[in-house]
Amino acid sequence: MNSKKTDRGFTLIELVIVISLVGILASIFFSRVLYYQEMAEKAAMQQVVGALQSAMVLQYGPRMAMGTGSWVDNINTENPMEWLSQKPGNYAGEFKALKAAAVEPGNWAFDLATHELIYVPKHTEYFVPAKDGAMWIRYRARLSYESKARDKNARVLAGVIFSPVEPYQWMIREKP
Repeated sequence: MNSKKTDRGFTLIELVIVISLVGILASIFFSRVLYYQEMAEKAAMQQVVGALQSAMVLQYGPRMAMGTGSWVDNINTENPMEWLSQKPGNYAGEFKALKAAAVEPGNWAFDLATHELIYVPKHTEYFVPAKDGAMWIRYRARLSYESKARDKNARVLAGVIFSPVEPYQWMIREKP
């Protein structure tokens, strides 16, 4: 009767190697999940900005058809969220003298004092703030003018743009 034991358990070294590999794979997976969450947030923010740009053009056209005046000039002081048929679910509302800390991350808000629409990002690992250093992105409707060919001092209203007040960056690589 040979009673050789062919069933062996894991050695301590094998167990440590497997646990290490699982830990490394899990950390890679979770860093990619965070990366893609931030990319999705950026895309959602840009989608809202695109909708606001389109809504602003729809506001501007009829106003220009009616003639220039305060009705057209006021477009850069209005809350752009009012131009949408349905406000985004993450719109926090209007505030006076808005501070970044007053808005929950991942939400939009309108500052009544500066007439700026502000987005406070929720995921900021790859976000590089503007020169002011605040972890937010400020947008504003601006009127653009062109000079008349005959009179260099006379300016004609040419259009409207919805753009960031200061440049910002989201340092997201194209291929992770």
